[in-house]
Amino acid sequence: MTASTRNAITASASDGTVGPLSANEYIALDEQWSTHNYHPLPVVIADAAGAWVTDVHGRRYLDLLAGYSALNFGHRHPDLVAAAVEQLGRVTLTSRAFHHDQLGLFCRELAELTETELVLPMNSGAEAVESAIKVARKWAYQVKGVPDGRAEIIVAGSNFHGRTTTIVSFSTDPTARADFGPFTPGFVVVDYGSAQAVGEAITDRTAAVLVEPIQGEAGVVVPPAGYLAELRALCDANQVLLIADEIQSGLARTGELLASAADGVRADLYTLGKALGGGIVPVSAVVGSREVLGVLRPGEHGSTFGGNPLACAVGRAVIRLLATGEFQQRSRELGDHLHRRLAELIGHGVTSVRGRGLWAGVEIAPEGPTGREATAALLDRGVLCKETQDTTLRIAPPLVITEAELDSGIDAIGEVLAG
Repeated sequence: MTASTRNAITASASDGTVGPLSANEYIALDEQWSTHNYHPLPVVIADAAGAWVTDVHGRRYLDLLAGYSALNFGHRHPDLVAAAVEQLGRVTLTSRAFHHDQLGLFCRELAELTETELVLPMNSGAEAVESAIKVARKWAYQVKGVPDGRAEIIVAGSNFHGRTTTIVSFSTDPTARADFGPFTPGFVVVDYGSAQAVGEAITDRTAAVLVEPIQGEAGVVVPPAGYLAELRALCDANQVLLIADEIQSGLARTGELLASAADGVRADLYTLGKALGGGIVPVSAVVGSREVLGVLRPGEHGSTFGGNPLACAVGRAVIRLLATGEFQQRSRELGDHLHRRLAELIGHGVTSVRGRGLWAGVEIAPEGPTGREATAALLDRGVLCKETQDTTLRIAPPLVITEAELDSGIDAIGEVLAG
């Protein structure tokens, strides 16, 4: 057991005494004092490094979730920790009321990495999507000439772009929407993967098409070949913006810097997040053309913490890791191995496997366990995974995972699903 794990299992009781807490006691605290908007597996993590986490009792688990792709570079990557520690000793927040010495560098480096022109830094992925929606609407009114208050954005069914009230307004997930109305108008939902449906939905009021290059929460769903290219052509022909939500799919997860690049497609705006903060601090951004992001003027949009010095310093370290191409290559090579191994499970408790790079959705056979039951069984075997859509295991390990570690996780999945 590491020193940090020993520290984690020591806490102050209500009477002021200090003593060790068990996993069940930590879970009981969560149940009593935190809002029940999640249903976590019964493991209490106290320490982590690379592709492994350690619970409060010292048991190690292989992480095949990577914080929903926020931990692409693994837990506590030394370069990212060093950048954070160095910046913590200098300045962490100024607010955007003042300049600081990390913002311009971060924005330039991220724009150069993504081959874009401007960067709008925010915090969470949902904030990035909300920001892109605002920018697209303003662009529609000021540049395209859409009548005020009439702009529409076309989105895909089964999407996941966040959980704010505006975003759940165009969700097709009943759990995300129930009891949260009234909903924000201005969105048109069409089937994911159908460029024809997008073309039929475009009108002179259409500001943008917002799409995930690969749908994560839906079960790592890859669209038909040519889909993104057809959307690009439709947008070009109708003076419509293409917004690619790369919050989960981007930053090396699929073997490319941006997943949309696999189809040779450039978007007008990209939303980035999760891995941009290296699993250390929340960092997100909208990146894109000067013509589009340039519609914003002082006072029209902002965030107290967006673009703060600590976030920028960590983000710059992330950019340096991505600039080498090492992680994109690891995702491609290990992703080929992952999908080859997972394909061997089809017919043995698995009906299909989807995905790209180090990202896979494993569809559990109807006679097999539920997704929740499967993740619980994997937990018992020392593997952390998460179900989505009840019947799909989502596999998204840190990109630092080794082939041997990956094999051990796949072996465990095979044991659980084959019964």
